[in-house]
Amino acid sequence: MRREQLEHVLRAASQIADDPDVVVIGSQSILAAIPEDRLPRAATASMEVDVAFFDDPDNRKSDRVDGAIGELSPFHEMNGYYAQGVSVSTATLPHGWRDRLVLVESSSTHPGRGYALDPHDCVVSKLVAGREKDHAFADALIENGLIDPAIVAARIDTLEIDHRVMDRLRRWIGMYTTSD
Repeated sequence: MRREQLEHVLRAASQIADDPDVVVIGSQSILAAIPEDRLPRAATASMEVDVAFFDDPDNRKSDRVDGAIGELSPFHEMNGYYAQGVSVSTATLPHGWRDRLVLVESSSTHPGRGYALDPHDCVVSKLVAGREKDHAFADALIENGLIDPAIVAARIDTLEIDHRVMDRLRRWIGMYTTSD
């Protein structure tokens, strides 16, 4: 995915939901903070943008987005990418994540704007999910020097999660933070 595609999704999602503030929860939030020409392929491979809304307690807005520009929709078929409407609570995020959101606003997002996860918060969320593609995403960002493992470790420590998941996350980040 490219930044211009993310902006297209933000514009469409804000119009469909009649809400200018679109939250980008998934991996493509990385496009808000790091120029796409610096990102490794593993970081931009997804053609799905997970979008949510701050004010959507019954998920009606995200459901409308999912139905209109979601997977297998005419939007997806025409553009090759799509939005998945989700709830803000879908992702497990570190304490203070809302204070670190990255604004995506341009003429291409008008009338909407995006609030994308900080790259470190995004990686923490992906590590909690723990799928193979999530680890590949996190590995690629760390190995290319685009995120700081020490910051990821500190944010992991702010999570309120099951101790087994916490142990798994600490072991994983330990591969990058412990010295020989």
